[in-house]
Amino acid sequence: MITHPHAADLPSDSGRAAAHSRVTPAAFTQPRPDALALSGSWTALGIGTLDRQLDALPVSRQAQIVVDGARVDALDTVGVWVLQRFLERVRGEGGGVRLNGWRPEHAKLFDLLAQHAAPSASLAPPPPPALERLGRATATAVEELFALLSFVGESAAALAASVARPARVRWRTILHDIQSAGFNALPIVGLLSFLLGIVVAYQGAEQLRRYGANIFVADLVGWSMLREFAPLIAAIIVAGRSGSAYAAQIGTMAVTEEIDAMRTLGIAPLDVLVLPKIFALLIALPLLTVYADVLGVFGGMMMARAQLGVGYGEFLDRLVNAIEPSTYWLGIVKAPVFAAIIAVVGCFQGFLTHGGADSVGRQTTRAVVHAIFLVIVADALFSILFSILDF
Repeated sequence: MITHPHAADLPSDSGRAAAHSRVTPAAFTQPRPDALALSGSWTALGIGTLDRQLDALPVSRQAQIVVDGARVDALDTVGVWVLQRFLERVRGEGGGVRLNGWRPEHAKLFDLLAQHAAPSASLAPPPPPALERLGRATATAVEELFALLSFVGESAAALAASVARPARVRWRTILHDIQSAGFNALPIVGLLSFLLGIVVAYQGAEQLRRYGANIFVADLVGWSMLREFAPLIAAIIVAGRSGSAYAAQIGTMAVTEEIDAMRTLGIAPLDVLVLPKIFALLIALPLLTVYADVLGVFGGMMMARAQLGVGYGEFLDRLVNAIEPSTYWLGIVKAPVFAAIIAVVGCFQGFLTHGGADSVGRQTTRAVVHAIFLVIVADALFSILFSILDF
């Protein structure tokens, strides 16, 4: 136990200054290349800049250096650490070290530091072979795929139970999620869809003008926007906005152990955190797709008038005659599938979060990347299916 002296027992400023002046500065000499003679106080007060001088001291390879400490007046852990760093450099060069003339109490400090010093860093092991890395990555991907399928099954069972008992549905949470995922996404979805319609019409204008088929720009814009681009661009934007938000929210709750607390209270996390998000996206994304259809066609119509001289009335007449209702509904049908993918992947990656803030950021990134990837894969599968069914 450390006791504090009374104020009267404390040394005065002049006493401390005198004690400081009695400290003999540390020094070393090199009588010969393989010998080092130390003197003075190798302590925090007396060592000065000797650490830098020792670092600059040349070391002979494959030579044994004798370190004489017979004239060392005082030694503390700072001095031992400075000397030990120099001795490690000598050993690293392949040389040897022999301590000579040290007091027993000083030698014990060297032994104590050697026992508690961190082991020297060893060379990193060679990377595993490429085949082994591929196998490990494949095993990890398969394991995560099975975990995702299990989560999909649990979510489907909870969804069926909620449909069977509508009183369990949290409508207030659903309305809040519809506002954040749907209504708040209207500006960015509308702007990008409008610009995409302009791009599609502009890229096709030059080719159509060559053959005098200006009016067919309505077919190009209508087919591309209603069937492919509008549902896809809306899903990608929602995946970036809402999918990342879902993963970050649930991941933060997992890190702060709020989800464990919910389970302890008997509250099912799927009912509170997952199902409202799935319901909200199933409602919001089809509506966003319709909104993207309108803005995309409007952008193409403006570009058709500017580049090809096709009036608004002519464009709309050709669009109504060329585009069948089934083309419009095929784009709408994709939206609920994309919504389910985004909501499930975002929530799944959130539940995988563990550790700290770094894990939250990592799982949020994975949620966005995986959701966009699966949305594009699903869109490709829809294209193959519609081609087989001749839609």
